[in-house]
Amino acid sequence: MASAADSPSSIVEYFGGENGYRCGYCKNVTGNLSHGMWAHSMTVQDYQDLIDRGWRRSGKYVYKPIMNQTCCPQYTIRCQPLHFQPSKSHKKVLKKMLKFLVKGDTSKVAGDVTEEPMDYPGEDAVAHSFVLKNVSDISQSELKSLSVDQTERVETEEDNEDEKMKKEVIVKNVESEPLQTCEDRDNAVSCEPSDSAKLVHTTPKPGKGADLSKPPCRKAKEIRKERKLQKLLQNQTHTLEGPPSQVEPQVLLSQNSKSKANQSKSIEDFIFALLPDDATHQLEVRLVPVSFEDPQFKSSFSQSATLFAKYQMAIHKDTPSECGEYEFTRFLCDSPLEAEKPPNGPDCGYGSFHQQYWLDGKIIAVGVIDILPYCVSSVYLYYEPDYTFLSLGVYSALREIAFTRQLHEKASELCYYYMGFYIHSCPKMRYKGQYRPSDLLCPETYVWVPIEQCLPTLEHSKYCRFNQDLKAVDEGCIKELGRVRVLHKRIVMPYSIYKKRRKGTSDEASVQQYASLVGQTCSERMLLFRS
Repeated sequence: MASAADSPSSIVEYFGGENGYRCGYCKNVTGNLSHGMWAHSMTVQDYQDLIDRGWRRSGKYVYKPIMNQTCCPQYTIRCQPLHFQPSKSHKKVLKKMLKFLVKGDTSKVAGDVTEEPMDYPGEDAVAHSFVLKNVSDISQSELKSLSVDQTERVETEEDNEDEKMKKEVIVKNVESEPLQTCEDRDNAVSCEPSDSAKLVHTTPKPGKGADLSKPPCRKAKEIRKERKLQKLLQNQTHTLEGPPSQVEPQVLLSQNSKSKANQSKSIEDFIFALLPDDATHQLEVRLVPVSFEDPQFKSSFSQSATLFAKYQMAIHKDTPSECGEYEFTRFLCDSPLEAEKPPNGPDCGYGSFHQQYWLDGKIIAVGVIDILPYCVSSVYLYYEPDYTFLSLGVYSALREIAFTRQLHEKASELCYYYMGFYIHSCPKMRYKGQYRPSDLLCPETYVWVPIEQCLPTLEHSKYCRFNQDLKAVDEGCIKELGRVRVLHKRIVMPYSIYKKRRKGTSDEASVQQYASLVGQTCSERMLLFRS
């Protein structure tokens, strides 16, 4: 036995999970079921091991959905930043931010909605409320859920003019005739004129449409494409063997395709692009430790809390009393994680942080993250509603993926980006699967499985065991209950000793449930508080 003050340890109170509460996804009044515990303090390694067993925190409250019973099973999802490739819709968001910073462009791209949805990978923390007053008052029935808005629709149209041009089959000399092609898109469009077009053969009356006796008007985009193709033809014909007449268009397109593939831009190319001296706006991202002892955190607290309240009221329809400074502090500033700065870790250390997005000297968004030994774990995002046109949810997620890559350069084991929970049974929550490659955590054996292998089974059942090895079991399951560490009257002891000293009814069933959920390793490291 030892004193609790000998070395830093996680101290938790377990509360079970018998009572159901309202689901923030399907709105079932009592369908959301989870186990929960209050973390008075927690080491980053313990929290890393817990989220690798399906746990997640909201403030100091740490919870784990009862996967085979809850109305909307929530699967832990992680992205692999070292292999991440942005999709076309991701690049559109990055380009939109660049245009805004350089030119002040506030226009929306095709597919944008009037009000940007909550599309950040950390929003599921809102499924747990801020109403807990203190640790003795905690119970599942006191939790309520906030609404979760729709996610931004993924756009599939091509946004790269060069890629479009590569798909075209050119058989005419661009110098002698206007370029007329059919674009190869995901949904093929016939080159044949439509019925309505076939019916129009006469010169229309003034003011009734285009004059078909004259050359058709061409979009500036098409003209630019023609010029690029013409330049490509000229350049390529001088470098290939033989006269220009012997060069096959397919060869040109193939070579162009290879060169473009080698020049594919990464998210860093967009995020860290140098802005011109006359750029309209300046964006700065600051990483601030969540600590009132930190000068930057303390000086920006009031502005950050005001932004949080504005966001909650506009996006989640909270009342002012539901998102004041007290609620903000308890939800996004009170963290159980103990900050650590090991010599082989990242320069910023491990713990809880706010990534503040400063635009022209004003905070417009804050991403709340935990930096752990093996990952960056997203917690929440709140932003200025007036900037929804920038798709800040997607943009901040891409920034955090790039940030994970940066941290990996110093801490080689830190190579994952945890996006919270993936909820396939709620269609508007499936967007997290768009950050590829990514994995889902098997709820029974706690092994990671590529999401592509999981989706077919999720289409047939909302609860699934992803591990296809039917003989596989939870390797971290509890094996010796007596080895569970207990904190009783400020003395650390194994449960086998505490059990003999305990007076009153047995609590063995509760301790057994706790140990089975946190696993043998954490149960032997963390301190389970017993009164």
